[in-house]
Amino acid sequence: MSDPTGTLADLGLTEYERRALAELFELGRTTAPTLAGATGVPKARIYGVLESLSDQGFVEVIPGRPKEYHARSPAEVLDRATENRRREYEAFREEVEGSREAFLAEFGPRYDDAAESRDDELFSVVDVGEPSEAEARRLYRTAETEVNVITTSFEYLPTVETALEEALDRGIAVRVLMLHPDHVPGGERSPAEKREVQAGIVDRLATAYPAVEIRFSTGKLPWRGTFRDPSVAYDSGEAVLLVEENDVPNAIRQAAVTSNGSFVAGLERYFELIWEYESLAEYPDPSPSD
Repeated sequence: MSDPTGTLADLGLTEYERRALAELFELGRTTAPTLAGATGVPKARIYGVLESLSDQGFVEVIPGRPKEYHARSPAEVLDRATENRRREYEAFREEVEGSREAFLAEFGPRYDDAAESRDDELFSVVDVGEPSEAEARRLYRTAETEVNVITTSFEYLPTVETALEEALDRGIAVRVLMLHPDHVPGGERSPAEKREVQAGIVDRLATAYPAVEIRFSTGKLPWRGTFRDPSVAYDSGEAVLLVEENDVPNAIRQAAVTSNGSFVAGLERYFELIWEYESLAEYPDPSPSD
C-alpha cells in the first residue's frame, strides 16, 4: 500500500519505511515476514526498517515468538513526528549556541577585516537598466543635502520620479545637467525627434518640479550619473555613473557605484565647472542644421 497524500515522504521516511508503515495501517498487528511479503521490502531489510519506525515512535513492538508489530494511529504518528522534529531542532539549537562564542571569536574578526577591505574598494559595478536605476533611487532617498544629475535627456525620469519628489519634499537641492540638444545622440531618431523627447522632459521638470535646477552643457559630457552629498572634507558622498558609450547596447553595459568621498568630491568639482562655465540656463534654440 502506498501513501497517496505524500505525507509519509514529508516526514522524512525512506521508501521502505513508507511502504511498511502504510501497510501496517491496513494490516494491523502482524509479523515481519508477513509484512515483507505484503510490501515487497526484502526480508533482509524488513527488521531494520521496523526498528527504525519503532525508534521514531511510529510502530509498537509486541514481544513474543515471533515478535509482532502494530502501527500507532495516524494521529499519533503525526504527533510523534512533530515532537521528534522539535527535539531535533532543540538539540541543534543548543549545539549551535554552545559553539557560538568560539565561532564568533574565530571568524568575526576575519569578516570585519574583509568588510573593511571591501569598503576601501573604489568601485563596485551594477548592470545598466533597473539595477543602476535602483541605485539612483537609493541616492535620492538617502541624500542629506543635495543630489546632482549628469544626463543626456533624463529619459529615465519616470523610473526615479517618486524618489525625486520625496527628496524635494525633504528639502534636498536637486540639479540636473543635460546635454545641449545638438549633442544628444539620436540613434535612429531625427534631430527634431531627439529634441522633442528632451524638450518634453524639460517641460515636465519645469512644470511639476520647479525647484529642480536645470542647465544644458554646451560641450559633450563623458559621464552620465547621479551623485549625492559631496564634501570638501572627502568624508561623505555616493555616486552611480557610467561613461559615454553610444555604440554599446545598454543590455551589456555596466555602471560604477562608489562611496569614496574623494572621488565624489572630484566628480562634484567637474560638475561645478561645467555648470558654471560651460552650460546654458535656458533651453537652447536649435542649431541651423536642425
